[in-house]
Amino acid sequence: MINRRALGKTLGAGAAGTAAASLAGWFGSSPASAATAASSGSDASTAGRATGLTSSAMSFESLKQVKAGELNIGYAEVGPAKGPVVVLLHGWPYDIHSYVDVAPLLAAEGYRVIVPYLRGYGTTTFRSSKTFRNGQQAVVALDIIALMDALRIEKALLGGFDWGGRTADIIAALWPKRCKALVSVTGYLITNREKNKQPLPPAAELAWWYQYYFATERGELGLAQYGHDFAKLIWRNVSPTWHFDDATFDRTAKAFENPDYVSIVIHNYRWRLGLAAGDPRHDGIEAKLAAGPAVTVPTITLDGELDPFTPAGDGSAYRAKFTGPYGHRALDGIGHNVPQEAPEAFAQAVLDADRL
Repeated sequence: MINRRALGKTLGAGAAGTAAASLAGWFGSSPASAATAASSGSDASTAGRATGLTSSAMSFESLKQVKAGELNIGYAEVGPAKGPVVVLLHGWPYDIHSYVDVAPLLAAEGYRVIVPYLRGYGTTTFRSSKTFRNGQQAVVALDIIALMDALRIEKALLGGFDWGGRTADIIAALWPKRCKALVSVTGYLITNREKNKQPLPPAAELAWWYQYYFATERGELGLAQYGHDFAKLIWRNVSPTWHFDDATFDRTAKAFENPDYVSIVIHNYRWRLGLAAGDPRHDGIEAKLAAGPAVTVPTITLDGELDPFTPAGDGSAYRAKFTGPYGHRALDGIGHNVPQEAPEAFAQAVLDADRL
């Protein structure tokens, strides 16, 4: 289990109380109540500086930037510099703050936690104005490999959900030497575009309504004009019991002000449906992914009971894709954004995957 004594030593007395409050958040407390508790501790500001977190706002205190491949990647880093590395990957429409409560839990256990903005989000920018604003699955995975190379990280534990889960799955499947263990929300997410041409039952298609909206020019204009409201609607629909406040949402919504956000999001969803071409340089990688490669590294998969995209269960729908040591957990009352709705459960899954 999470070592709360170690957490207290890492964060300090005041912030440790905050972390405990945030741990309880997935049982019903809101992020706002955790943030309020943080500001009341006398050691909170000192703890924030020590860990890379500001406890009063429950946000990452500062970001780093590194040139990696086609990008200048912005990322948060928490925990001891020489600890075993965990790379945590967000999805859409989210950002690094999906892990703002997970990161200190893992740091308290001695892990060096890296949380990057994906291409098109936050402070991650393209190094050249001429680079194709490509959102296909292979290139996002290559971004994270480039980040690890730039930071001289040979191998890391990978965790993710939504786009981040897909990216982590790809790296674990195609570059297993770079992945020590994997935590993947909603299991095996590697896209097969041929299978994507097949219709789903109507209720499932309804959950993906925005993909079809984004396939149109109207949808692209709508995302550009109403991006803030659009993301908030998605948050509410896919996490029906997560009672986030405006400050929590607005903190993440700043990441959508990236100049390439709309282009990357639109291309990602159009590419998945076969409506936009990818980069021919990555055709070989996509061919491997289309074959549905197995994940051989130790893995724990998580399903939120209320996630509309993947019904929670025993993981049997994708169990055959994970051929190494494996565990599965279904989380009652939790929606799509598992790390932010259930930070302790997500952090515990990382710890347990590392021990498989």
